[in-house]
Amino acid sequence: MVYDYSGFPEHTYRIRYDAPGDPALAETVRAILDRGGVPAGLDPQRGYDHGTFSLMHTLYPEAQLPVVQLALKADFVPAEHLRVGELLAPLRDQGVLIIGSGFSYHDVRGIMSGRGKLASATFDAWLKDTLIHSAPEDRTRRLMDWSSAPAARAAHPREDHLIPLIVAVGAAGRDAGARVYYEQAFMGAITASSYRFGEPVVSATAHELVA
Repeated sequence: MVYDYSGFPEHTYRIRYDAPGDPALAETVRAILDRGGVPAGLDPQRGYDHGTFSLMHTLYPEAQLPVVQLALKADFVPAEHLRVGELLAPLRDQGVLIIGSGFSYHDVRGIMSGRGKLASATFDAWLKDTLIHSAPEDRTRRLMDWSSAPAARAAHPREDHLIPLIVAVGAAGRDAGARVYYEQAFMGAITASSYRFGEPVVSATAHELVA
């Protein structure tokens, strides 16, 4: 386990998520990316970080599905992460569920101070319009220039919680987006949402790939 956060209650550092990994899938992902011009390496010793276990513990509390984590590129360039998703898209037809784990708003100080209310609602409205009401080409174009969106940098001072969405959009192809979660007072302070592309997963035999 990798507890890559600080300042949270003590019990959050005792969380365990013991889902198996999938070395064969990890190697497949590495090979796909390498052939596509995106060099990647394997790290079999790294534990699940909170981008994985916080989500998967809720979705699959019994930890029955194999999980492969995929790190973001350090430069956070949107086009490069879109390409990663596009390269990995064929895995969807092989029973791999690709999850872009992040947050539609991520300014912890904004949450704690209450000043994130307007910024989160403003950016969330743009996100909804982009992911639900835009054609695939326009969806991509808008996400490539996401930092020009209303309240973009107030919602994401650092884009590490947004870029996984772009990987998911790359993997989505032309599949339409659907909002599957929406809350206007998350933690009593902000608007938050989550999206799905394609049809809902109905089988528990899939493999997870979390970006």
